[in-house]
Amino acid sequence: MAASRIVIENCAIATVDANDTEYASGHVVVADNLIESVGAGRAPAGLENVVRRVDGTGHLLTPGLVNTHHHFYQWITRGLATDHNLFDWLVALYPTWARIDEPMARAAAQGSLAMMARGGVTTAMDHHYVYPRGAGDLSGAIIGAASETGVRFTLARGSMDRGRSDGGLPPDFAVESLEDALAATEATVDKYHDASFGAMTQIAVAPCSPFSVSTELMRQGAELARRKGVRLHTHGSETVEEEQFCKELFGMGPTDYFESTGWLGSDVWMAHCVHMNDSDIAAFGRTGTGVAHCPSSNARLAAGIARVPDMLRAGVPVGLGVDGTASNESGELHTELRNALLINRLGAHRESALTARQALRLGTHGGAQVLGRADQIGSVETGKLADLVLWKLDTLAHSSIADPVVALVLGAAAPVTLSLVNGRTVVEDNHLTTVDEDAVARSTRAEARRLARIAAAG
Repeated sequence: MAASRIVIENCAIATVDANDTEYASGHVVVADNLIESVGAGRAPAGLENVVRRVDGTGHLLTPGLVNTHHHFYQWITRGLATDHNLFDWLVALYPTWARIDEPMARAAAQGSLAMMARGGVTTAMDHHYVYPRGAGDLSGAIIGAASETGVRFTLARGSMDRGRSDGGLPPDFAVESLEDALAATEATVDKYHDASFGAMTQIAVAPCSPFSVSTELMRQGAELARRKGVRLHTHGSETVEEEQFCKELFGMGPTDYFESTGWLGSDVWMAHCVHMNDSDIAAFGRTGTGVAHCPSSNARLAAGIARVPDMLRAGVPVGLGVDGTASNESGELHTELRNALLINRLGAHRESALTARQALRLGTHGGAQVLGRADQIGSVETGKLADLVLWKLDTLAHSSIADPVVALVLGAAAPVTLSLVNGRTVVEDNHLTTVDEDAVARSTRAEARRLARIAAAG
């Protein structure tokens, strides 16, 4: 059967390929779910079975944004504990989070996914680690929401087995036993992970953090992931308090602890990595361990400024993350392009820390590297999956910025005229085509109120 083609023409294109190839006015041809051609000028004449032509005049076409760290469930606890550092914030919110159930998880996932997708995210991930007893099928609810929204998705099946009585932060009834956590994680991998090219759903093994997980869960989690051939994800080196916790409990800093438990490698990525010394960064670069940089959340929780320029120079794969919307209420990855550039310029490298194009690379190709999918997504190249975003840059908001990449990264949030995932339209004229945004808003509002009532009742 002949391929169905979509032709996008007359737009600026930032391919984010290895050479950072750009076209002031170019075209992309999509055949079914793959990029068939990309180049300067108009599309080739005589193309057959063209089902749609898009005039991209006044637009910039980029790879779809790739989110590498999130906690969807937090959508229904936004705007709380707004003046806390990480540990105090966790203590304040864990009693509420520990009461989530399946309808809440599904609604929160729908809200998180809708906000990201509408803002140009084509590949999302969720690090879900709160599995209260009797809460229902939370993983299934989250994966179902991603499928409905139409984005490419990685569920990092998290876990916690160190409750408050064992020196951890979460309430005891919100944690799993070591055996239950490993068994449930393996079952999730077996049921949902798709290792094929173009997969829409993948699973990672993701114990939550050193201060909520036993050493044995870290070790056995790494063994499980490698036995199953999936990636590993956790939080790392987020705050100075975490570093002190690791030294007191394990007699070493976070990076050395991760290495001792099998948690450094090209199949691993860590969220945050704010407090990394030269030796830590060198270890990540040497082993190919990736980083999900979450600038807005790091600022919201006063965690600090991650050394992203130094990581990139050391060869560390770095992508961007929204993080949970209880510490980044906007829930949009586009915001992170701008904030990654601005916040890193407050660090030691100042104005030479990051460029607009490096920020765009973090949000696209860098994220694809971190998720282990750079051969499939993250750049606009022939043979890659058709995950593309067409940004509208000809309105008042960007009218006097000549450079389209600078306009996208440093300007106001650009409307998304078209977003394709796997060649399928997910956003059209700044609105989702796959789900009813108003219905999602009503659902998330209702579930947030229900959770607040349950938490208040104790």
